[in-house]
Amino acid sequence: MITIYHNSRCSKSRSTCELVLSTYNTANEPVEVVEYLKTPLTVGQLKALHALLGGPLLDMVRTNEAEYAALGLDADGVTNDQLYEAIASHPILLQRPIVVRNGRAVIGRPPENVAALFG
Repeated sequence: MITIYHNSRCSKSRSTCELVLSTYNTANEPVEVVEYLKTPLTVGQLKALHALLGGPLLDMVRTNEAEYAALGLDADGVTNDQLYEAIASHPILLQRPIVVRNGRAVIGRPPENVAALFG
């Protein structure tokens, strides 16, 4: 199963979906596209996704979104729990797209990053 956390308004997200569906998924694995702006992830789901991605939590946060500064997330001392809560409440903050396959995940920025899941 391949899961794509997708924002249909984002050109990088659309490009990544197209790459997965038309180029990398040669075995025709089932694909679930989750439009996370319509169906926000819970804190638990975000923690699980972060564990698959590895690396700092900020890698999966869109720090350039207005909500990031408006919520004070750019202040010193913001905890991971506060970030998870903010993403769950304001899903626009989730970096996009994120592709999950076989217990691993990558951020599709640039879209070609997803090749690492299929090699």
